[in-house]
Amino acid sequence: MPLVEAIHLSKSYPRREGLRTAQAVVVDDVSFTIHRGETLGLVGESGSGKSTIARMVLGLIEPTSGSVRFDGQQVSGVPQRKLRGIRRRVQPVFQDPFAALNPRMRVAEIVAEPLVIHRAAPRKELRPRCVELLRSVGLEESALGRYPHEFSGGQRQRINIARALALRPELLVLDEPVSALDVSVGAQIVNLLRDLQREFQLTYLFISHSMPLVRYLSTNIAVLRRGRLVEFGTRDAICGTPREEYTRTLIDATPELRLA
Repeated sequence: MPLVEAIHLSKSYPRREGLRTAQAVVVDDVSFTIHRGETLGLVGESGSGKSTIARMVLGLIEPTSGSVRFDGQQVSGVPQRKLRGIRRRVQPVFQDPFAALNPRMRVAEIVAEPLVIHRAAPRKELRPRCVELLRSVGLEESALGRYPHEFSGGQRQRINIARALALRPELLVLDEPVSALDVSVGAQIVNLLRDLQREFQLTYLFISHSMPLVRYLSTNIAVLRRGRLVEFGTRDAICGTPREEYTRTLIDATPELRLA
């Protein structure tokens, strides 16, 4: 059974056109699966619907039609209280590492917050767990008493990743996790994600506009254009012999990156 199933997902929003209201289609009949341990790279230009799909997979917004299932359980159309168990197993890492962190909270509170909300650890175990999580992303215990503004962009994204790992999830939804970072710092984060996937046996939905990044991390690749899935296949098939001119354009548009 796939860990994630997106089944004929569509999402549209009302839009004013003069005196009438039309529907702006953001995602149009998209289906895919992700099996345990895999990384699905979702790639496309800005405005292609990638982040909207991420939010539907996370259960943050409802599809206009279609559905999402996680490990056989329905995500879409389910009351929020029933999503609590799924939320422990699916965690996001968003694009902007600063906006995703509460500037008034110390790192210890930020990383421990999921454990407290879900009552996943006794209070006496919170600090040791936070230290362990920080070290897993390459940060020291001394970071616990500091605030987000005291860290670089790359360090803040490491804190976000540590928080995402707190509940020992099975799936991480990575929505452009390095696009706000310098190239060299982004490469370090991508390598960290690869190492964490092996260590914690994670499954990824990795969203990016950069084909080289997607090629480096992904098992399979889904190519989006204007909300539609125009190509889906293994990394080698998509990058080696793309069928669509749009996919070839994405490959040619971004230079190769030194990641290893």
